[in-house]
Amino acid sequence: MNFHTRKWIKPEDLNPNGTLFGGSLLKWIDEEAAIYAIIQLGNQQVVTKFISEINFVSSARQSDIIELGITATAFGRTSITMCCEVRNKITRKSILTIDKMVFVNIGPDGLPAPHGKTEITYIKDKFKD
Repeated sequence: MNFHTRKWIKPEDLNPNGTLFGGSLLKWIDEEAAIYAIIQLGNQQVVTKFISEINFVSSARQSDIIELGITATAFGRTSITMCCEVRNKITRKSILTIDKMVFVNIGPDGLPAPHGKTEITYIKDKFKD
């Protein structure tokens, strides 16, 4: 799994216990997963369909730097399935895991549309001369 997105935990990201608020983390994950799906499917019109059990393994505190890793695990006719791990950048300790997130490719009519993708592509491969 590649970890490309990093977040610095700031005071506004904390819950009353002084640790990272789960809602903030889930917002960041959903946004990052949507961006990943957009890049993989080549369409800016994607929607979150499903997120499986969210396993909070440990917490993060103010000033920690965390990183999000997302990988495609399957391609459906109109969907892409991914998994996610969030970890502390410095200690590499896992903070959260999600085994399954499904995003659906949407056509101009607002309905699920086939995307024709079958494997992970990388930006460096998309823009080769």
